[in-house]
Amino acid sequence: MSARKNGWGFATRAVHVGQGPDPATGAVVQPIHLATTFAQQGVGKHLGFEYSRSGNPTRSALEENLAALEEAKHCLAFASGLGAESTMMLLLKPDDHVVYMEDVYGGTFRLFDKVMKRFGLTFTAVDATNLDAVENAITPSTRLVWLESPTNPLLRVVDIDAVSEVAHSHGAMVCVDNTFATPYLQQPLHLGADAVVHSATKYIGGHSDVVGGAIMTSDDALEERLRFHQNAI
Repeated sequence: MSARKNGWGFATRAVHVGQGPDPATGAVVQPIHLATTFAQQGVGKHLGFEYSRSGNPTRSALEENLAALEEAKHCLAFASGLGAESTMMLLLKPDDHVVYMEDVYGGTFRLFDKVMKRFGLTFTAVDATNLDAVENAITPSTRLVWLESPTNPLLRVVDIDAVSEVAHSHGAMVCVDNTFATPYLQQPLHLGADAVVHSATKYIGGHSDVVGGAIMTSDDALEERLRFHQNAI
């Protein structure tokens, strides 16, 4: 996000970031690009897009906008919130351990308990409002602490800053599901989180007419790993 855009208010960013005039036509509204494949000028002369699974101008506009709202350096858009969460899980390997809040969204629990355990990941649910419980649950194999604040649907709130400090002291990454708070009310990256996920189907979409998801981060190395997995699946 440019220094200029960083100075814009939230509403201005929501309306304008990612919505610059189309360089080819001058259109002031970002068009929906339907092409699956993008022609290049020659071998080794990449124009920015090649295949729509890797990215296209419409998706890039959305990612730029959501990154600006979350005040993140990077955003990756997905077909659903659980698509975004599944991609976060791909950062892990068999025998890695995840500590997560005991009342996470039901779809998240299903992903962890019924899907990812089959691939050798281990999980421990804790009351994340209790810092001692979080720290006691962390093992030498813990690679990720997963928070959701407020939770869906019980609206429990956790001290993201404090939990992040505990997790980082043990070398674990922190990811926060920020779906219910939205970037308008809370920006977990400013509270120590390494990554933020959203079900854009909820408040970001706002009208119950679209399914989507997103991951935001300001860590370049983490973004590169996530982008690889986004393209791979």
